[in-house]
Amino acid sequence: MKDSIDAHVELWSRELPEMDLRVEGIATRLQALGRYLDRQRDAVLARHGLQWWGFKTLHMLRRGGAPYQSTPGRLATQLGLSPAAMTNRLDAMERAGYVARHHDRDDRRKVVATLTDAGLLIWQQAIGDITQVEVDLVNQLPAIDQDRLTELLRTLLHSTENQM
Repeated sequence: MKDSIDAHVELWSRELPEMDLRVEGIATRLQALGRYLDRQRDAVLARHGLQWWGFKTLHMLRRGGAPYQSTPGRLATQLGLSPAAMTNRLDAMERAGYVARHHDRDDRRKVVATLTDAGLLIWQQAIGDITQVEVDLVNQLPAIDQDRLTELLRTLLHSTENQM
């Protein structure tokens, strides 16, 4: 069975005969699948009135476990943001009612961001829909192929993790 990448590889095989076509095909397919998942995720988030940055902020608060809170500094580090950028994100999330900020009871100098009930609900709805997109894609393969693909991708990822 051929896909759209086969035509791409064929074109480049004529232009660059020394190119490793297997590598080109694999890398281009990985990129195409990544773009597909990004587009689907963005469409899901848009239906929930979210953008990726807002979802990631909620996600970081949720993944820490109950009571779903963190300091802005810790969130900024987890998300790879400057403190100012994190403040801007938290301002927007607070205006939307998804996050509340308050001073720590034990140290009034410390601010804590907490996922609100509305933030938890929108995160749960969005993560459920995003997960369904991923399930629908992966279930195009039988379970045995899913397991093999997991092992192959794990091997590739392992070879790059020290460079990330």
